[in-house]
Amino acid sequence: MASVEGNGGNRTLERVAAILDAVGASAVSASELAPRTGLSVSTAHRMALSMAAYGFLTRDADRGSRMGERFVRSALVNAAAPVLADLRQATGETAQLWVRRGDERVCVLSLDSPHELRATLPVGSSLPLPAGSSGRILAGDQAALADVARQGWVESVGVRTPGLGPVSAPVVLDGASAATVCVAVPLARVQSTPGLDYGRQTVAAARRIAEAMASRNR
Repeated sequence: MASVEGNGGNRTLERVAAILDAVGASAVSASELAPRTGLSVSTAHRMALSMAAYGFLTRDADRGSRMGERFVRSALVNAAAPVLADLRQATGETAQLWVRRGDERVCVLSLDSPHELRATLPVGSSLPLPAGSSGRILAGDQAALADVARQGWVESVGVRTPGLGPVSAPVVLDGASAATVCVAVPLARVQSTPGLDYGRQTVAAARRIAEAMASRNR
């Protein structure tokens, strides 16, 4: 593409746009960004670091860059919306999608149960990690990860909120837990345990979302 190193009032925006055009689902290094954008390696590296700080890019362990959480989250919510609607319909309970943001988890999608007695939390609500079943997964709690490896889900029985029994499963993207699906159930309606009652459907929903995200990146 044409060089974006020249002067101009929109030079920074042009550089950002060029980098976003060059970055896809696979990580791209600064040395790879340079020829794709017309930027110098040092400028591409500096811009990538700045864009990562604002969530436009994500920096991988090998120092490559890929689309950041601002874009992934929007696509994630779009992919999750019909899946969570089906999950709420199948279980009759509140279905939520959580992502990690720093030392907290944030609810980015929540579909409330139709029951009068229900768990409810507005979109945008945040809770400290590792509180709750979703929090333990997103925090990388070893016992929670062992539960996921063994059965696919993690449950919490009245631990964070008395009377509530959530069960959560990870949405795995590129080998990491990018989000969690949570079914939040009042313990008064639990027949066995939250996990035994709703774990299978929660895991299936998380996998559907991951598959939908993978198909978008092909």
